[in-house]
Amino acid sequence: MTTSGPAMSVHEVVSVPLHEGDTGQGLMIQTSRGDIPAILHQAPGLAESGESSRLGVIWVCGARGGFGGPGGGVYARLAERLCGQGITSLRLSYRQPNVFPECLLDLLAGVALLKGTGYAPVVLVGHSFGGAVVVAAGAASTHVRGVVSLSPQTYGAGMAGQLSPRSLLVVHGKADTRLPYSCGVQVHHWARQPKEIVLYEGAEHRLEECREELAALLERWLTTTLRAPPPSFDSGVDTAEPR
Repeated sequence: MTTSGPAMSVHEVVSVPLHEGDTGQGLMIQTSRGDIPAILHQAPGLAESGESSRLGVIWVCGARGGFGGPGGGVYARLAERLCGQGITSLRLSYRQPNVFPECLLDLLAGVALLKGTGYAPVVLVGHSFGGAVVVAAGAASTHVRGVVSLSPQTYGAGMAGQLSPRSLLVVHGKADTRLPYSCGVQVHHWARQPKEIVLYEGAEHRLEECREELAALLERWLTTTLRAPPPSFDSGVDTAEPR
């Protein structure tokens, strides 16, 4: 691992009840460092080994954890929609919200879980604090195809320059009063190609004001990135993951 402390190992994944009104399959990822709550939106067809059925997205939220996400619940809505396109989603919470190294381990455990169950390289999506977590996790694992950083903080996102050849999409609202859009601009500036930045006029931190545009953007970018030819990594790239 490139993070401090001992590595995390995944012991077992068990089903748990969902909160009323939520969609997907409730999971608890039991690890050597505690249990990670998750929700799986399983696309059909994995058993037949169809190419689209091996595609996956992992979604994480801000410093408080949970599953809600920005944009009026865009995570859950898109996770269900992407299932119909053969893309599985894993919505991941944190064991210790707002503790960056531990949240990074949680996300890498999610990547390792999908990799170990037959999924092709995944795309990571994170909001706010999570927008930096996905950058760090993406830079640490060659099993990540791309990273989406929504309204990101800059703390923890300094590894954006190490994401290439993975794709990066940065999205920020220009009316964000919690983390100014200059944070998103900085993360984009640190990164090398391929990268893209989208700034929404009048949108605040949770991107509620552009929820429909955001959903359309994410659906387009995620499906295109997951189905693109795989990037070529140099031999020196760190492939650290929980073990």
